[in-house]
Amino acid sequence: MTLTHFEAAVLFAFLTSIVMGVVTKQTDRDRVHYGIYVFVSFVVALFGLGWLMYFGHR
Repeated sequence: MTLTHFEAAVLFAFLTSIVMGVVTKQTDRDRVHYGIYVFVSFVVALFGLGWLMYFGHR
């Protein structure tokens, strides 16, 4: 199985958000909301850092 860098980063964000949601919150509703929040935060950071590196290397 070969993943691109983007696919690997999104997979990491997905799996990490699941673990963080399960470990840090008490109720199922809070776990789901926090997991979604962490996943979206990772993806936004991924795009932000990607653009930062793109403009840094121009």
